[in-house]
Amino acid sequence: MARTNNGLLVFILAVGVFGILNTEMGVVGIIPQVSEHFSVSIPTAGWLVSGFALVVALAGPTMPLLFSKMNRKTVMLLALGVFSLCNMAAIVAPTFECLMVTRIAPAAFHPLYVSMALAVAAQTGRTEAESAQASSRVFVGVSAGMVLGVPIASFLASVAMLQASLSFFAVVTIAVFIATIFLVPSLPVEKGMTYGRQIAILKKPVLWASLFVTIFLNGAMFGFYSYMADYFGVVSHMGAFAVSAALLIYGAMNIVGNVVSGHALAKNPRLTIVLAPCVLVVLYAVLFAVGACEVATFITIFVLGIVAGVVNNANQFLVARSAPEAPDFSNGLYLTAANLGTTVATALCGAFITLLGTHFSLMGSLIFLVLGIACVVWRIAVVPNNHA
Repeated sequence: MARTNNGLLVFILAVGVFGILNTEMGVVGIIPQVSEHFSVSIPTAGWLVSGFALVVALAGPTMPLLFSKMNRKTVMLLALGVFSLCNMAAIVAPTFECLMVTRIAPAAFHPLYVSMALAVAAQTGRTEAESAQASSRVFVGVSAGMVLGVPIASFLASVAMLQASLSFFAVVTIAVFIATIFLVPSLPVEKGMTYGRQIAILKKPVLWASLFVTIFLNGAMFGFYSYMADYFGVVSHMGAFAVSAALLIYGAMNIVGNVVSGHALAKNPRLTIVLAPCVLVVLYAVLFAVGACEVATFITIFVLGIVAGVVNNANQFLVARSAPEAPDFSNGLYLTAANLGTTVATALCGAFITLLGTHFSLMGSLIFLVLGIACVVWRIAVVPNNHA
């Protein structure tokens, strides 16, 4: 495939991943509107997020494995088609139970599309450096969907209505579905692996070390992110506009971090995976110390977003590098680890809020960061002669 076509393919994959992650995380920004519209409690409405994440965690190891021998374009269209249909159904859902169904059904196809997108992007590179940069471009879609989708959905629901946000989710996935039909060539799997050979990667200690790195580091970042808006309002005393601005800055810098990580991982992967989480510890500690100062918080968030983007991309890089012979399955395991870490860390940060107050939500992330750095050391010990 020509390099220009490779570039177009990676772009479509990035936008597709944005649509998938936007559907998952964008709902965070409209939980209050869902609660009011369907007359359910906030915790009940929160099941739209946690229920989706739970299904992703369960489907992560299985769906990419089951569809690993199917033409990649067919897989893309299947997943995008399910998301588009369910997103359209969500717009007219008459009850909360119906809305919940439109969330659970596509969640099973989330790891199928995202793991495939990361694998295909990596395969467009002719060298390890090019593969790392291609994967980082797809991760721009991941970060945009997870971070920017929230304020966009919240804004649409605030200025228009709940259905406007739900329509936004549908428009993105439908647009990528159409683009995939006309712009993506057939992508048959040239060297299919048996299910047994793919499952065999679970015997590799380096893979398990990488998965635990992902659990703890991803949990550290997104555990606190779940309460970031509350932190800005309660601790930093920001108004609604300032909170939205801070979230947008964090999201934009997260995307910058994805781009930076592509170059850093290509140039010196070991230094990147060791240094980035250590810097993250320092930044979270600084945020804890200066949280009451709005200006200092804005400056810290600016840098924090970049480093978090680097760490997020590095997690996937480690898992993919641990089992390159089974990219779809390993990426599915990565998604399971990432969602598991987010779920547990969110609960831990929430427990600190309950016991000590919002300011101490960062303690949960700091604990997970320390454990994550320990796992990085473990991974390096497993492959001491490997540059990553």
